[in-house]
Amino acid sequence: MIVAGVMSGTSADGIDVALVRIQGRGFNTQFKLLRHAHYRYPADVRRVILRSMNAKTASVAELSRLNFRLGKLYADAVLKTRRAAGVKIELVGCHGQTLYHQGEQQQFLGGKVACTWQSGEGAVIAARVGTPVVSDFRPADMAAGGKGAPLVPFLDYLLFRHRKLGRIAQNIGGIANLTAIPPAASAEKVIAFDTGPGNMVIDALTEQLFGKPYDRNGAIAARGRVNQTLVNRLLGTSFFRQPPPRTAGREEFGREFVQDFMGYFKGWSGRAVKKEDIVATATALTAAAIADSIAKFVISRNSKLEARNWELIVSGGGSRNRTLMRMLGERTRKLAITVRTTETLGLPSEAKEAVAFAVLAYQTWHQQPGNIPSATGAKRAAVLGKISYPPK
Repeated sequence: MIVAGVMSGTSADGIDVALVRIQGRGFNTQFKLLRHAHYRYPADVRRVILRSMNAKTASVAELSRLNFRLGKLYADAVLKTRRAAGVKIELVGCHGQTLYHQGEQQQFLGGKVACTWQSGEGAVIAARVGTPVVSDFRPADMAAGGKGAPLVPFLDYLLFRHRKLGRIAQNIGGIANLTAIPPAASAEKVIAFDTGPGNMVIDALTEQLFGKPYDRNGAIAARGRVNQTLVNRLLGTSFFRQPPPRTAGREEFGREFVQDFMGYFKGWSGRAVKKEDIVATATALTAAAIADSIAKFVISRNSKLEARNWELIVSGGGSRNRTLMRMLGERTRKLAITVRTTETLGLPSEAKEAVAFAVLAYQTWHQQPGNIPSATGAKRAAVLGKISYPPK
């Protein structure tokens, strides 16, 4: 079966489409990536998405229109990729664009609720592409008591489990998240959680300070000086102390966090602060949060396994940031952990999450669970997503 996976991350930079040939069931599933493509969002669409994320007030009409507009954009991206590949697809798995995610229960109208919202209408995609679409993956896990994320560990377990090596799959998108798989581990032993900001804070600061959407190759951060005192202070705050399972989004590291982050530099002593210093410190925070999470919540929980028997396999847009990867390498060397990227294992790093939702859609189509309860905190495995069918 050929499935198109569609992913739009918390950075809201655009749409990734992966065409994947899949066979098998459950953890015996096998797949082959046929084609991957990335399409940037139109500038006005990205502005509305960013404005809508974690917004204190929003127009119901605008949110509804955005849902249908994104459906059309996702469908067009799938159709363009399909034409370029010259293959027939039988199913689409679309994660959608996360506008809000609250994995922990909070009081609301006399009861406690956890909730999530991914925009991008599946029925529109199904009608335009002409194939069934699986979308809205997170709620089924949350209904089973989970946090609705991370869901990519299902793919990580298929890809990276090893009889002798422990492997940590670290994705650095808008948010950074890891999946830790001890040697010869069953799926029930998998640990997965969000380590903190990935590119999200770096991108926001780069846009505000330099008018650029992101720090290409980490060139701006490379010219700056890191405020290590601030990095250490932030690592001591509640999110980074919270044990897994845990999730994060713009609710934790969005516009409010970015404004507070910039405010910290007003009192930084030593010499005049350069704009590059602020980006460098945000980059160092991402690297430090990853390394700190590995030390606290992976290595310490598997104390019988020496650190040198672990590999860190990095994917996502952050793997292209040379300064971030250098900082991460410096910190993980202290843990004696080898760092690789998914390219060394045959999967383009920026395609991984789109591949994951193709695989998860395939599981749903065959009525197979797609979450890993030890990763999300769910009480049981769950079949994920909702299916939209094309008009006959």
